[in-house]
Amino acid sequence: MADGISNGTHSKKALLSDSQLFEAKFDELVTELIERDLKDPGLADALNRHREVLVYNVPGGKKNRGLSVIGSLRELLPPSQLTQDVVERALVVGWCIELLQAFFLVADDIMDGSVLRRGQPCWFRKEGVGLDAINDSFFLESALYRLLRKYCREQPYYVHLLELFTETTYQTVLGQTLDLMTAPPGDVDLSRFSMEKYKTIVKYKTAFYSFYLPVAAAMYMAGITNDVEHNHAKEILLEMGEFFQIQDDFLDCYGDPAVTGKIGTDIQDNKCSWLVVKALEVMSPEQRTVLEACYGRKDDASVEKVKALYKSLQIQTLYHKYEEESYQRLQKLIARCAVTLPTTVFLNFANKIYKRNK
Repeated sequence: MADGISNGTHSKKALLSDSQLFEAKFDELVTELIERDLKDPGLADALNRHREVLVYNVPGGKKNRGLSVIGSLRELLPPSQLTQDVVERALVVGWCIELLQAFFLVADDIMDGSVLRRGQPCWFRKEGVGLDAINDSFFLESALYRLLRKYCREQPYYVHLLELFTETTYQTVLGQTLDLMTAPPGDVDLSRFSMEKYKTIVKYKTAFYSFYLPVAAAMYMAGITNDVEHNHAKEILLEMGEFFQIQDDFLDCYGDPAVTGKIGTDIQDNKCSWLVVKALEVMSPEQRTVLEACYGRKDDASVEKVKALYKSLQIQTLYHKYEEESYQRLQKLIARCAVTLPTTVFLNFANKIYKRNK
């Protein structure tokens, strides 16, 4: 179904695309959280701060996660069931996922000491913010549960959504913990890196919340609670999440910061990325000695030596080979697992990320 046709809204909104509907909903939700939720005048300063936190950190990304809720729901329900209320709630749940994402990113940027996020200074780098950003990240997480309660409390899927969000948060925290333990700053030990370890980090840190969460939320909203169908969806979406993260690792090294909106620092940060794990699989002992001397160092000369090593190992060629093979494997997985679910739910997601440059 095309965006904007029978989109479950009335009057002027009837011709808006899902993307436009989603954008418009954000301001409403900010007003709900800041002006209508708690009206204690003593909280005015805190709430004004939280407005700034929301506006700076939540709406700036590609919004693929949030938009995938309404996009998936349109594939799972017939148009007759896509009432205005159903569409509005799907938009809210989509923004709850974007709030969760913002919570993770604000905290992640502090832990990584990052500089840019989405083309602007990381929130904690902003003058007057600093480590107060830790508390701001807590607000972003708590805000999503206030919105879920406000808009979905009376729905039969409310508890499913609560469990889905809390479980996904726990999974992501486990992935982040493993990521931090595998590559502590200033403690370079390449023996900690392996493809198995890398895939576990990716599965828990990225794939659950970026891919399974939005589609699973739409499935619950459509009344699909069967474990078999959720497990089929999970198998496809976790594979897609791995594909996405490997792209992200590639773009960290080879992407254009003007396009990606961030400066890649995986080499300097001693990250267990796909590039270094793949390099370790194919390099000679002599090349490993060079890598051990340079990886995880902040100076430009060391970074350039690592990149030169990647070039000599033809890591870019190996990546493009992986990308093509992974996409073909994904197509087969969708054909095999999406037995009772519309394949378009997964194909739409796959087509958004294949050969992306940011």
